[in-house]
Amino acid sequence: MKRAERLHALSEMLRRNGSRGCSAERLAREFGVSVRTVKRDLAALGNSGAPVWSRPGPGGGYGLAVGASLPPVSLSPAQAVALLAAVSAAPDAPYADLAAPGIQKILDVLDPGTRARADELAGRVWINAVPPSSRTIRSALEEAMAEQRVIRIRYAAKDGTTTTRDVEPVLFASTNGQWYLVGWCRLRNAMRWFTVSRIERASVTKTACGSHTVHEVGEPPANARPVHGRGD
Repeated sequence: MKRAERLHALSEMLRRNGSRGCSAERLAREFGVSVRTVKRDLAALGNSGAPVWSRPGPGGGYGLAVGASLPPVSLSPAQAVALLAAVSAAPDAPYADLAAPGIQKILDVLDPGTRARADELAGRVWINAVPPSSRTIRSALEEAMAEQRVIRIRYAAKDGTTTTRDVEPVLFASTNGQWYLVGWCRLRNAMRWFTVSRIERASVTKTACGSHTVHEVGEPPANARPVHGRGD
């Protein structure tokens, strides 16, 4: 379980237990981590604004304050529509299927006035997106990237040649309207860019990737940046 998922599950478990609370030891067993890790996660929840309380001594533990709520999500109608438009315009982007329900969760907690204005503004944005590639192939690529496992692909080159390759995924890249899987090709023993739409089959193997890094791909285009960039 990734840390972000664990933090969410941790807050939900505390909420379900109400005023009874949970000991750090019990939480550690539940999530298969150390007590130290649990306490660090609880501190992170508290720092983010979650109403976490602690009670020392026998029978003590941790919990969420009764009747308290997490800080509300604050988005303007334009920001909400920007998220919707970004996902709708790029249905073939990595993890796009996960983005839609994630954005819906955000919209669900907006105040009614903001949600109504966002809905009205969204009706003024039309998108005719290119149909995404095979969901089965994209799911395999996404899994291999997230788990850092070698993926076996059948790839059709521009000249019509078809090869089967084992690739260590390094990054996804989008340029000129095309998505690429960039990775270490074990057939060519070199870094290669594979056009996702030319991948005819893909299956995740049990083999872990080596130590190849993003830096080996080379210099990105001048206007390219990772998606975690904040626009600065």
